[in-house]
Order: sequence, then C-alpha cells, then structure tokens
Amino acid sequence: MMIGGPLLIALVPGVLVILVTWLFRKMKWNKVVRMAPSILTVITAAVLFYIGYGEVRGFEGAGYLFLSMFLLLFAVVSYIVVKKPVQQFL
Repeated sequence: MMIGGPLLIALVPGVLVILVTWLFRKMKWNKVVRMAPSILTVITAAVLFYIGYGEVRGFEGAGYLFLSMFLLLFAVVSYIVVKKPVQQFL
C-alpha cells in the first residue's frame, strides 16, 4: 500500500496531463504550449519531492516521494507525446 496509494493518487492528474497534452498536439498548437502540462507536472513533482524529503520525512514523506516519482514518470510520457511528430493521414 506504500507504493499503491501514491500510484493511484498520481493516476488522476497523470492521465489528465497526458490527455491535455494529446489534445494540444491534436490541435497543432505551438510546441511551448504543448509542453506546458509536462513542465507544470515536473515543477509539481519537484515541490512534492522537497516536501517529502525536507519537510515531512519518515513514512509519510516516503509517500510524497513516491507520488513525486510517479508524477515525474507521467511528465516524461507527456514530453514524449509532445516531441513525437504530428502525422498527417490521407
């Protein structure tokens, strides 16, 4: 449950970030706008990492650290979605 709880909590914003990034990509917006959700997710993961390591500590801090790692993984997936070239279907 120590890893499962943060994973389930990170699933909702992670899927939302990937969905928003995919929609921005589908609308062919500027690359900076498409990268905004992944950048904000990395910033959020960094803040949660600091809270878990510097402020809370212990088992509850470890939960924050796992949550930040899962959010960071979703941010990497979102970044890959942004970098993948948009293909035209005929």
